[in-house]
Amino acid sequence: MPESEGYRVPEVCKLVGISYRQLDYWARTGLVTPSVRDAGGSGTQRLYSFQDLVILRVIKKLLDTGVSLQRIRKAVDYLRTHLKAEPSGVTLMSDGNRIYAATSPEDLVDLLQKGQGVFAIALDRVWSDLAKAVPKGQAPGRLSMAGSGGA
Repeated sequence: MPESEGYRVPEVCKLVGISYRQLDYWARTGLVTPSVRDAGGSGTQRLYSFQDLVILRVIKKLLDTGVSLQRIRKAVDYLRTHLKAEPSGVTLMSDGNRIYAATSPEDLVDLLQKGQGVFAIALDRVWSDLAKAVPKGQAPGRLSMAGSGGA
């Protein structure tokens, strides 16, 4: 697969807002492995898909709000299963302890009526922000979560 179909590590770090060390650790531990091409030894580079970028940015946002990496791993499993196309109307929420996915306004209202304070990450917003940030001509193509490593 040509490099033009994936994002190299320096570009991923810049677009997602993480360090090389974070990205490398997450790849080595299987949190998010590059779905376009994994490193194959000295001189080869990992290539990440647009979906990988979305998942990485969601991980970064969850970490920034204080959610543990252990809990984030469970959310990533959900994303791998459900993020097949642009995530229209999907919002991730957390009370700092658990992570919820809401697919309709009714879901969000039900959670808030239980009296739990939550924050939300709208996946379609993450998607569109990243789509605007990537260089012209590298818009997300066909989406595939195959190859994203398990946690």
